[in-house]
Amino acid sequence: MARKAYVSDRILSAALELAAAGGWRSLSLAEIAGKAGVSLAEVHAAYPTKASILAGFIARIDRQVLAGGTTEKEDSVRDRLFEVLMRRFDALTPHKDAVAGILRDLPSNPAAVLATAPQFVNGMAWMVEAAGLSSSGLRGAIRVNGVILIYLNTLRVWLRDDSADMARTMASLDQGLRRAESLIRCCRSRSRGLPRGSDGDQGVPEAEAPAEG
Repeated sequence: MARKAYVSDRILSAALELAAAGGWRSLSLAEIAGKAGVSLAEVHAAYPTKASILAGFIARIDRQVLAGGTTEKEDSVRDRLFEVLMRRFDALTPHKDAVAGILRDLPSNPAAVLATAPQFVNGMAWMVEAAGLSSSGLRGAIRVNGVILIYLNTLRVWLRDDSADMARTMASLDQGLRRAESLIRCCRSRSRGLPRGSDGDQGVPEAEAPAEG
């Protein structure tokens, strides 16, 4: 079991190193095996496809973030989500060149996007849970989708952020979370101002309010 985990980690690390140097699209599994110093059979056993390597990378980042535990319940929802998502960017930073290379080439491989999307969405659900919120049911689905939009928008800023303290990334993330919070409050206010029985009475269900925790 230890050998299997060791080999999987070597393969993933080799893939990221090669992606940082030359991108993702033309990278072959044989190259990854050579860089990792393992056989093709071992690569196949650990990661049958390149998409599964990407899923493995997402899972590794998830584990690093979750190792930090849940956030403080006393903090606001915005602060909790900010902390968790910044943990994620911290975990990604050593692999920024690899992430840039992967994201640059992914649009040319829609099959890989579709294959890794479930792992990514699942990872975002775990980020919501780490912030002390539920990712279950309608309320949870709305929260996860909202976090995904904020995260992806911030990711674009993070890729261009060369500051030592990730100031631009933090500012973008904070702005995104504040906008979401303001939108929720606005929708609530409008919904509550409509007469009962009107179409707007069911416009924004209470489940859409991530600010409630």
